[in-house]
Amino acid sequence: MADHDLNQRALVDALDEPALVIEGLTISVANPAARDLLGQAIEGRDIRLAIRQPELLEHVLSGHPGDLDVAGIGDFGRPWRVAVRALDLGTVFVRLIDRSDNLSAEKMRVDFVANASHELRTPLSAVLGYAETLADDPHLPADTIASFGRTVRDEAGRMLRIVEDLMSLSRIEADRFVAPEEMVDLRTVAKDAIANASTMRGSKKCEIVVEAPKKLPKVRGDRGQLVQLFDNLVSNALRYGCDKPGACVEVKLRAAGSRVEVSVIDHGPGIPRDHLPRVTERFYRVDEARSRESGGTGLGLAIVKHIVERHRGALAIDSKVGIGTIVTVTLPTAVNS
Repeated sequence: MADHDLNQRALVDALDEPALVIEGLTISVANPAARDLLGQAIEGRDIRLAIRQPELLEHVLSGHPGDLDVAGIGDFGRPWRVAVRALDLGTVFVRLIDRSDNLSAEKMRVDFVANASHELRTPLSAVLGYAETLADDPHLPADTIASFGRTVRDEAGRMLRIVEDLMSLSRIEADRFVAPEEMVDLRTVAKDAIANASTMRGSKKCEIVVEAPKKLPKVRGDRGQLVQLFDNLVSNALRYGCDKPGACVEVKLRAAGSRVEVSVIDHGPGIPRDHLPRVTERFYRVDEARSRESGGTGLGLAIVKHIVERHRGALAIDSKVGIGTIVTVTLPTAVNS
């Protein structure tokens, strides 16, 4: 085999993405990724038999260097960026770059901006409407003014909670590659979260039952984020699991080998199975009306997921309609972090 053939083989095989060397109309070299995509026996074959995408085939056969975005190679609709470079007279190098992840990330970003805008627009419209009425009509009855004022206050508070949760997500994501360094006792974190939740229980009189051993291994973590994790789990359980007389929320902590397991259990209506894979998505709600009515921002479990990921833990959600929901977070102990 000639030296230039060996060089071409080394160049192509070094790439993870599908790559080809084409001489005239013949595929002279194809790396393993290209053979997996286009067929194991494509070397030595006519390029027109291996690639059936007309736009791509025309671009490759033109011999002109450049990049082209196409879809439909391999899986239907799968997006690729194809880079064509001239090597010698009549010989071109073709590299196929899968853009599925990039397009998926871009779609997530666009959806996030649209969802955030929608979530803020709704309370903002209410604030503006009531504020304009108060400003334009100075002779409104006192009870009407008070009612409008409460609505403005509540909707502004809702916007503030959304903004605060968005800022929390941003901070957590910014720190996702920074290992937490504090030694944290989850028993005291649970107590703080329950104390914080007491203000939202109000007239529900929902009991919170805590089960924890006297000695529990500490975890290496960010205490502020872990308090936020407990806050979100307990407040979610109270929000959706305390609509029956005598209802309770259970918070259980236990050592599980080299990890600490935290479970927050409610006995509410539960979550339908088809919703479970999506409940940690930003702004995803199982029951939009009920979530907004109870003050939820749709970001609580997304924040929990990102905190768990930063702490190299695991998150599991088990729920049965009519029975309740169990959210379990497992974190590595400090010795094993």
